[in-house]
Amino acid sequence: MDEQARAIGRRVRYWRLRRNFDRQRFADMVGRSTSWLDKIESGHRNLLRLPMLDRVAEALGIAPAVLTDGKTARRAAQCVNGTEIQIIREALSLYPSLSASTGLAPTLAHVTRQLRYVDQAWLSSHFTVVVRHLPALLHDAQRVSLLSAQADQVAASRALVMSYRLASSVLLKFEINDVAWLAADRAMQTALAVDDTLGLARATRSVARSLTSAGHLASALTALTGMADRMRPELAHRADELLSMYGMLYLAASIAAAGQDDADTALSMHEHAEAAAQQLAPGYQTHHTVFGTVNVALHRVSALVRLHEPGRALAHARTIDPQSLAELPAERRCTYMLDVAAAHTETGHYNDAARNLIAAEHVAPEEVRCRPMAHSLLRAMVNNTSGELGRTVQKIAARAGVTA
Repeated sequence: MDEQARAIGRRVRYWRLRRNFDRQRFADMVGRSTSWLDKIESGHRNLLRLPMLDRVAEALGIAPAVLTDGKTARRAAQCVNGTEIQIIREALSLYPSLSASTGLAPTLAHVTRQLRYVDQAWLSSHFTVVVRHLPALLHDAQRVSLLSAQADQVAASRALVMSYRLASSVLLKFEINDVAWLAADRAMQTALAVDDTLGLARATRSVARSLTSAGHLASALTALTGMADRMRPELAHRADELLSMYGMLYLAASIAAAGQDDADTALSMHEHAEAAAQQLAPGYQTHHTVFGTVNVALHRVSALVRLHEPGRALAHARTIDPQSLAELPAERRCTYMLDVAAAHTETGHYNDAARNLIAAEHVAPEEVRCRPMAHSLLRAMVNNTSGELGRTVQKIAARAGVTA
């Protein structure tokens, strides 16, 4: 048994599990027995012969080099790929109410546990974990929403809205805007069906972020401010439940306004969010928002970057308490670090930009190695840094598959 056979076997097993194929199903897909598959995965049989290598790779939705070449394998394993996006697209295209239900229906408690796990993976910037579990979560959440008792309808609807929100958010990371919009629209339709304010606010935020990414900034701003106006009368008696989401609507509105180069409106939206954050206890509210004074400050930096005011963005960044920043989840911290790196790049301070990017890779490798935004920053730094710092940037670029 040689090392190459063992390495290929490990990669076959990794991708089989990542695709959620059990042994029998995958063996059937490639026209072989489970004992043959066991020998391949254990390295007792080599998979280098064509066309079997091509058949296995095609079934796994990867290029053959992902199985045979170590560098290609490492790069592919760390990022979401087209096959996974297509699986999510297919999950979003299903309409459970049009099909006869088969098998045991999942429980709301089961979906809630799934949702908690996937949400934690999102906050940790483990996007490959998110996309691996999203299709099953979407399927189960759809069925629970369809089949739940009347008393559980709001809770089931909220779980489904959150599932769609996660799908939309992770797709936006990789600029798959059309599918992200589909997921956000599904969230909105789900929330409208039960007329749930919290669900509608979450769905509005997803819709607005999709609109913003697609360049429909005025529509995004209108949706966000309209939803905030709708929520305002309820805050007096539901602040614990609604205030953090209310504030997040204004943060998203500040980003949309900044994208329109409307500095005054961006500042006004920021001030509304800051006023909401001041009503909360120190730290941040969970409620799937990470809303609080620190997150408000981070969004101000992001808005200033989009307003092409990098100097002011960096000055504002210097006012943020490092300890409070360190307490935020990896996804939020890394997004902020990329904004700061962008501000340094715009001012021509490439070494400072590189230091932020290096720190960001330590916090959340998938953000830096896989996101198109980070790749654009990397290209600028590869061409404008030298010495030890430049060599580190080159290594990150190599891991991300980025060339000058």
